[in-house]
Amino acid sequence: MNRSRARPLAIAPGRPQGASAPPKPEGTPLRADAPELPVSARGDGALLRVAVVPNARRTGADGLHDGALRVRLTAPPVEGQANARLLAWLAAELGCPRRAVRLQHGDTSRRKAVEIDLPAAAVAAWVARVTAARSP
Repeated sequence: MNRSRARPLAIAPGRPQGASAPPKPEGTPLRADAPELPVSARGDGALLRVAVVPNARRTGADGLHDGALRVRLTAPPVEGQANARLLAWLAAELGCPRRAVRLQHGDTSRRKAVEIDLPAAAVAAWVARVTAARSP
């Protein structure tokens, strides 16, 4: 069997060839490259998705990575040191007490979900500021 012959491209049903995509619903970002923030509402608080990079030279946010806020930590990933440092850093950055920031998922993973007792809008605004400061 000769597999080198190209197959004809399938056209999406219901849309004539060459027709443009349907218009975006209102409320969607106008820029195609606008990233979705890794914050969601959770009751009265917020859930923040974080990708942790332990053993870094400095502690700080390093932009968005695969739907999560990338945070570099100086602490090693040993006996919960990186988790403790992450929660303390987030509390200090957000200006809330340490007890208002809890690790929800990802105790031993680099991908974590952190529950924060602040409005989701406030956490989203902080993430937007932090990631904008890292943009060129």
